[in-house]
Amino acid sequence: MIHTRISGTGSFLPGDAVSNEALIAARGLDSSDEWIVERTGIRSRHLAAPGVTSSDLAFEASRRALQAAGRTAADVDLIIVATSTPDYVFPSAAALLQSKLGNTNGAPAFDVQAVCSGFVYALTIAEKFIRSGSHKCVLVVGAEVFSRILDWKDRGTCVLFGDGAGAVVLEASDRPGLLSSAFHADGSHHGILSVPGQICGGVVTGDPFLRMDGQAVFKFAVKVLADVANEVLDAAGMTAAQVDWLIPHQANVRILQATAKKLHISPQKCMVTVDRHGNTSAASIPLALDEAVRGGRIQRGQHLLLEGVGGGFTWGATLLKF
Repeated sequence: MIHTRISGTGSFLPGDAVSNEALIAARGLDSSDEWIVERTGIRSRHLAAPGVTSSDLAFEASRRALQAAGRTAADVDLIIVATSTPDYVFPSAAALLQSKLGNTNGAPAFDVQAVCSGFVYALTIAEKFIRSGSHKCVLVVGAEVFSRILDWKDRGTCVLFGDGAGAVVLEASDRPGLLSSAFHADGSHHGILSVPGQICGGVVTGDPFLRMDGQAVFKFAVKVLADVANEVLDAAGMTAAQVDWLIPHQANVRILQATAKKLHISPQKCMVTVDRHGNTSAASIPLALDEAVRGGRIQRGQHLLLEGVGGGFTWGATLLKF
């Protein structure tokens, strides 16, 4: 049987950390550090400089993941980028990343748009390609520049998000790695988190900024994250007590805490980076994963539960043995 394992991780955050105080001063926000920390747990985030794109961030994260895996770009036979903020309408961020990496072997490259669940979606898709036998080495990336779609006059949303990228190299293996996965969507909830605008005839129509009903998102997120976590645990014949690390999408510290509590997973087993990264959407899970791997907290042989929920609404989880 063909299994799938993560052989390397990498991440990249643009520029210096921007504290709540610095953001408030720079944007003239009617807010405070205390207000932001109390409601979200966020103390700082990274913001890409003008001209820096999602594929730029993806390139840096991918380069580090390939190095960690002992692979080169030539070894990659599939590239999947999860992003809601691609460089262009087309070509895809994945195609642009392929060019920057110098991958010239004709590997397919495409984007996945599932917002904050995007990395779990991309990981699940990649695993199916590998297990089918059609591909052996897949680069899976989450990369976002959410700062480009924020309304800096809306203090309820603009303080929440940051920019960044995370990547993993996924390879065929004779040892179990990804144990189970599940992903879902329910488009009837699209109105509580969206960017309801588009380009038509060269001009913006609708609203080009991120809009969110925070309370509705919180209630929905906690429920589906617990449900999908239990789904993948059941599929693998495991319990939450056997999970060494929970790595959830880093949306809000309250959502992280509520989800861990509902799963009866100790807060000490829940990876938290939202305080320093903000919500980096599809990049948040691989960013947290790479930080924990490089920091020595995650060790080979440990069981990790990755899960995310995002606009759409979409949600999913992956249980793996690292």
